[in-house]
Amino acid sequence: MRFQIDFISAKGHFFSEYLDRKVKFRFVAPPNYWKATEKFPVLLMNDGQDFTAMNLEETLSKAFSFQTLKPFIYIGIECNEDRMHEYGIASTADFKGRGGRAYEYSKFIIEEFIPFLKIEFKVTTAGEDWVYCGMSLGGLSAFDIAYRNANQFGKIGVFSGSFWWRKKAYVQKDLVDRSRIILDVIKKGTYAPHLKFWLQTGTEDEKADRNANGVIDAIDDTLDVIKELKAKGYTHPCAIEYIEIKDGRHDLPTWGKVFPQFLLWAFGEPSLTPPKEGN
Repeated sequence: MRFQIDFISAKGHFFSEYLDRKVKFRFVAPPNYWKATEKFPVLLMNDGQDFTAMNLEETLSKAFSFQTLKPFIYIGIECNEDRMHEYGIASTADFKGRGGRAYEYSKFIIEEFIPFLKIEFKVTTAGEDWVYCGMSLGGLSAFDIAYRNANQFGKIGVFSGSFWWRKKAYVQKDLVDRSRIILDVIKKGTYAPHLKFWLQTGTEDEKADRNANGVIDAIDDTLDVIKELKAKGYTHPCAIEYIEIKDGRHDLPTWGKVFPQFLLWAFGEPSLTPPKEGN
């Protein structure tokens, strides 16, 4: 009987001085990891505790078998009870004080965790081969950290991102609506020509429509992020991929189902992933 390994997986923890706690993480690699002489691209993901609920074991196992995808390593970082404070935008908390430790979390990622991974695992040192993704508030965090540290990353993936994160409460009939913090992060940031973005929403992400324009806020906020990225110099569909899932919800099953499509974008050969027409 032949024995075949589908993937290699391990769980561990890393003590962060910035967060003053142990951070749990999951490592998943292709079956040839131990024999490989080359170093692998990396998919870093916030909210790694949702690995099972998103069915990522099956998704990654299949992805590792596809010849159309470059071999890569998945690293899922688990959050704890401080998620609402550690995730967010590093420059400022929101108007309710949430995200107050996002600066420390970003320092943990850039100055502690990535250097640790580069020493302990067979991962590439080339920043353009690193992809950072997250869902909801974890997606906002991933976007903020990767955008601000573009030399460390090549691609950013955000599933139903919490781009509504505000420095002040929304005011009715505020047509400019510049209180969303991420818009100024993009505007004030430095353009990085190599950086690419994958943004996903679902038509059932929520019901709220604060400006009564017939479009739910989650979609409005993401489209406004795309407008800001375009104003910065990023183009669609070359640098920006937008996926809108009909009947997609703000939940793990929706994100898990679209994850294979995200992996194809992140690690597929360019000739095999032609850009789609979109919003």
